[in-house]
Amino acid sequence: MTEIMGSLLKFITDEFTVILTAMLPVIEVRGAIPVGIALGMSSFHATLLAFLGSIIPVPFILWTIRPIFTYLRRTKLFRRLVNTLTDKSMRKSGKVKKYGYIGLFFFVAIPLPGTGVWSGSLIAALLNMRIKFAFPTIVLGNLVASIAIMLLSFGVVNIFT
Repeated sequence: MTEIMGSLLKFITDEFTVILTAMLPVIEVRGAIPVGIALGMSSFHATLLAFLGSIIPVPFILWTIRPIFTYLRRTKLFRRLVNTLTDKSMRKSGKVKKYGYIGLFFFVAIPLPGTGVWSGSLIAALLNMRIKFAFPTIVLGNLVASIAIMLLSFGVVNIFT
């Protein structure tokens, strides 16, 4: 019985590790999928968990970031940080401004540093994009990025084994 509980705990712990890793800004699916594969998961399993984990913050960012930033700008302690985050995001938002939701899709879908669901969600919120269109666009872009990372991770693993 103890052996079964230990196996179950390891299984749950590994899954939560991938989900929580995917929820982190900057890391997202780019880091969570290789982590899952390194923990012994199949590429598909790691990708599914990373995809699900990385979309968890999206609705919270889309719905709450503007009021939070507005509040934090009034504080001396966080004003500079909020302005820096806003300025960095708006500098990266050129293609999203120009192409709208298609630009947002590609911004999230191309897994490069500085892109992804966190940045895409922040840009969508700062540009006042409609949530009912921005959310599915970000999810689809994240799906494409997840598949790309899975294929890259799978290929790298096969090269070295």
